[in-house]
Parts: sequence; C-alpha cells; structure tokens
Amino acid sequence: MQRNITHVRGFKCWGSHIGIKSKRRDLAIIFSEYPADAAAVFTKNLVQAEPVKVSKNNIADGKAQAFVINSGNANACTGNQGREGAIAMVETAAAQLNIRQKDVIIASTGIIGEAFPTEKVVEGIKDNVMHLTNRDIAGSLVANAILTTDTFAKEGFMEFKVDGKEINMAGVAKGSGMIHPNMGTMLAFIVCDINIDSILLDKALKEVIESTFNMINVDGDTSTNDMVGIMCNGTAGNKRIETEDDDYELFKTNLEKMCEHFAKLIISDGEGATKFIEYHVTGAPSKEDARTVVKTISDSKLVQTAMFGKDPNWGRILAAAGRSGVQFLTDNVDLFFGANRKIQLLQKGQPADHSTKSLNKYMKESHIVVYLDLNEGPGEAKGWGSDISYEYVRINAEYST
Repeated sequence: MQRNITHVRGFKCWGSHIGIKSKRRDLAIIFSEYPADAAAVFTKNLVQAEPVKVSKNNIADGKAQAFVINSGNANACTGNQGREGAIAMVETAAAQLNIRQKDVIIASTGIIGEAFPTEKVVEGIKDNVMHLTNRDIAGSLVANAILTTDTFAKEGFMEFKVDGKEINMAGVAKGSGMIHPNMGTMLAFIVCDINIDSILLDKALKEVIESTFNMINVDGDTSTNDMVGIMCNGTAGNKRIETEDDDYELFKTNLEKMCEHFAKLIISDGEGATKFIEYHVTGAPSKEDARTVVKTISDSKLVQTAMFGKDPNWGRILAAAGRSGVQFLTDNVDLFFGANRKIQLLQKGQPADHSTKSLNKYMKESHIVVYLDLNEGPGEAKGWGSDISYEYVRINAEYST
C-alpha cells in the first residue's frame, strides 16, 4: 500500500460513514498526538461556509491539533443553525480528543443551503475518535471520506532530509467541480513531522499556493468552502526552522511539489473532463502577468469547448490572452502545441506552416500542452485546466437531485 498520512510521525486518523450520504464515507478526522504549528488558506468568495468562519478564527494563533471534515453537506448559507452546528463540531472534537477548542480546524463540503446534520456529525465525531489509528488503511479511509463528485481519492506522500533528519510529509485532497484559481479552490489537508515556526509555515503555504492551487481551473467557479490546511508537529527532531535559510527553502520546495501533485490530480478529475491541459506562458512583462494570462486562457469557455471538441481553433487562445489585461504586441507572439513545443502555430504573430494532419491527431490526445510566448519580458508561469464536456453539464444539472 502506498504510504500516506499514517506514515507521518505522531499522526492518527480515521474516516467513516455517518449517514450524511446514502452510502459513501462522509466524516474524517486527522489528529496530531502533539500540539502542532499550523497554517491555512481559505476561499476568497464573500459567501463563506460556517466552518470557514470558525476555522479562520481558530488558526489565527498558528497552532492546531486536529482537522475534522465532513462531506455531503457544505454547511454554507445555513444561518444560525449551521453556525451552531459548526461550533458543535469544534466543541465535540476538542472534548473527545482532550485538546483546546482553538486547536480544532473544521471543514465541510457538499450541497450548499441544506440544513446541517449536527446530530449525525456530533455522534460521528465521537465514533471516529474511538477508531483513530496509524494503521495504513486509515489514511485511505480519510481520503475517501472527504470526496463529493470526485471519481477517485487523492493522496500524496513524500520524504526528504532536513538537518540530517528524515522528514515525512503526506496529505489528502478533494476537488472536481467549482474549481477556479482564486485560493485553494478545493479542500486539502497536509501533515508533516518537521519542526518549523508557524509564521514561516504560513508564509511558505501562501507562496506555494500561488503557483499551484491558484493556477488550476475546471469551471471558473470558486466555492464557498475552499480550504488548504497544514499541521507540522515537530516529531522529526530537526533543529527548529526559524529563519528563511536553506532548510526553509528545502521544506518550501517539497511543499510546493506536494501541492502541485494535488493540483494536477484535481484537474485530472475535473467533472466530466476528457482532457488535462497544461498551459505555459513565457515572455510576459512579469511573473504575475504570465499568471494572469494563464488563468484567463484556462478559464475561457471557448478554449475549453474547443479542447473538448478536439477542434484546433487556436485563435481562441490568442483572443483570451488579448482580453487578459496584460499588455503585449501581437506581432511578437509565438504559439505552440505539444510537449517541447512540438507544433508551432504562430511565429511572431504570423500563422506558421504546420501539418494539419499532425495537429488534428494531437488534439485527440487526453493530455494537451500549450506554450504561449509573448516575447515581452522575463515573466513566466504554468497552470492546468480541463475541457468542458456534455457530462459536466449533466453532473451539475443534477447535482442536488
């Protein structure tokens, strides 16, 4: 079995079916046996779920000891009833785990606007706490318990050395629809046994999210519940990281790898998606400009539908870039399709000679790579997106029924 959360020192977890969903697992707990430095980033949507509001307050001191997540109900737009349910989640978990209420970070995912099943969740937390374990199976149970329209569980594990000590990092994520690059655009929970100051942890998380989760797009919708959280309990025994030194940079590099891993898994599981599309923009005036262009193209419904239809209508890519707000000269632009810029479509703003047969064949592949070089400056960025299919429409037309 692939290593998971249970292989990170000092962490236990469990996931079970408590009856929010008809059959699938729908409640998960990830618990650190020791107080952990922690950080989290939340949705930028002004309409925020009750667990987001509670968790923002609880994470403010940079400490946490438990993630508690339910699926099947978003606890968003639920008013006082939902607020009381979110508080009950925190109070119950804290009492059962014998930790501070402020050290409980909660999250919910599912249908917006339905009454929160507080009683089921409270009883489910009590039951899950009794089953917390570091056995291999528990990590996979957690990964499955946080899913909604996802078609597969998303897990990750890596190890590296800092200060001569072996560091373990693992996590789970969910995401398939309502994915748009504006924060985390999904749920992800990462645990690590490194010893690091919470202020630096917060800085690292926010920076890597900009180049990973903020660069993905399925449908242009940002959820009310998005959250990315991380706990580091220090049990690896490395010298505490308190400055932005080489050890910090090594940790940050590996955290970025983990987040990119999850970002790609989410795009590959986009609702109804038939294609995984990787966008590279180079030669932009700045890195931020390059990111803006990537996001605008990946969010273009005309680009997404062309990709679904295997239609090499590359003019839509240029049109999207042109409305991004980034300044560039069309006469400088180069455009390529394919890994290693295999097929050139535009050269210095002019249509390039290429094999129509090769291009049409390439458009049938499930993994498409697009390179757009603006030739305006040093800025570059990459991002990931999916196509929009008939199945996406069906899934979302029938989501609550």
